[in-house]
Amino acid sequence: MLVVSLFSPAALAHPAASASGTAPRCECAGPSIDGLRQWLASGEGTTVPASGSLLVREGDGYAAKVRFVNAEWHVIVVWLGNQFEAQADLSKSSGFWLTYSATDDLYVQLRPASHWSGGDKWLTLVPSTGGKLVKRFFSLSPDAWTWLPELGKPSYSFASALGEARGLVFVGKTPNTLDFRGLPIDGYQPPCR
Repeated sequence: MLVVSLFSPAALAHPAASASGTAPRCECAGPSIDGLRQWLASGEGTTVPASGSLLVREGDGYAAKVRFVNAEWHVIVVWLGNQFEAQADLSKSSGFWLTYSATDDLYVQLRPASHWSGGDKWLTLVPSTGGKLVKRFFSLSPDAWTWLPELGKPSYSFASALGEARGLVFVGKTPNTLDFRGLPIDGYQPPCR
């Protein structure tokens, strides 16, 4: 995975450009991060806040901030189509850039519409940043994703999950302080709803 410190000269050289070098995406009216309006504490696991939106004003934009409390599974949801019933076809996407800080490791699951519930999902590690804000690329290549025996093996293919992606779900089993600032997805623009 590629990691860029937000304070490196390369990260500061073109702050208005996206990961692909194109102009930045238009934001939706109201709180959002890269057009994604639904960053939600699900109520699963002890979190602060316990439920509802994680979006807070940060400078000229927004951040999604949450703290995982206790050694238990915590679940944070990002709806890709900005509403639960929507889904996105990410089959042609190379991946996504995540700008975040985390005090411990966690995972991100790709949850399809047809298999939304349960922990048996395709996932990839989101490494701890030691609390520093970084920008990291996560590939949507099948070999970059796996599953955890503790949560169960998915009964569907990774390719099918890409074709009907409803959300990215961040899960972790340890105390963690998280701050999300960016999540542009290659080839996908969330609809403003």
